[in-house]
Amino acid sequence: MHTRVMTPCWPSRALGRDKRVNVVLPDTYTNHGPAHPVLYLLHGYGGGRDTWLRRSVLCQALAGSRLIVVLPESGRRWFINDHAGQRYEDYLVEDLVASVNNEFNTVARREGQAVGGFSMGGAAALFLALRHRGLFGAAAAHAGAFEAGTRIGDPYAAFRGDPGFAMPTEEVHERVWGPPGSATRRLYDPRRLAGGPNDGPRPAFYLDVGTGDHNRVIGMNRRTRDTLREQGWRPEYHERQGGHDWDFVNRALPESLKFVMHHLSGATAEERL
Repeated sequence: MHTRVMTPCWPSRALGRDKRVNVVLPDTYTNHGPAHPVLYLLHGYGGGRDTWLRRSVLCQALAGSRLIVVLPESGRRWFINDHAGQRYEDYLVEDLVASVNNEFNTVARREGQAVGGFSMGGAAALFLALRHRGLFGAAAAHAGAFEAGTRIGDPYAAFRGDPGFAMPTEEVHERVWGPPGSATRRLYDPRRLAGGPNDGPRPAFYLDVGTGDHNRVIGMNRRTRDTLREQGWRPEYHERQGGHDWDFVNRALPESLKFVMHHLSGATAEERL
């Protein structure tokens, strides 16, 4: 079982302060011997570094794997360089990746590094992999909110009274993304990102969404799949039973972890099957 969880606190130049992060290590981890692949796994809106540990079957799904999983947090700020000047993208790709590779026995190159997430975190995983193709060899997104940059108003207003509902209000959304037409919204447009330079290595992509999710979320996942395919990418895509919740994620997680390990060096031969 992956039962070893460390919580280091490292300085971040991008954020101008120290940040804690959870690191889930294989029970067989040592500082010597073969290096381990790493997955940076991002939470959804309003979550934190403990969310995946509290709400998901992550540790059970990792049983027997050599994968190191890093759980950062951004709360409601996304993992992007946002309209208000919060540089969570720079924190992750510059500060955090370097700290992890300095501290642990990792495959410290794109072939051994992946990024994934749920909802807000799933969208950010796709954005980061497309923007930093030399850093991540694979990305996995569960119910990714890929079209946050095109959102106008509050398309989820009718659901705000539902228990457990967690989508940002218009005010909170624009605090991160800026008003419609902002530079931040243009920067993270998945259509523009997918159509970037074709030279160099391309990450492998895994996308899934629940058939009972919000129609808006299902639609943006289908459009993102189609956009990637039109630009010559070959994403693995699934629609599964479930809504926009952790029950859906927990049913899907074993498959996305299998996908990630298949595409990373440092995995065992069995994990790459």
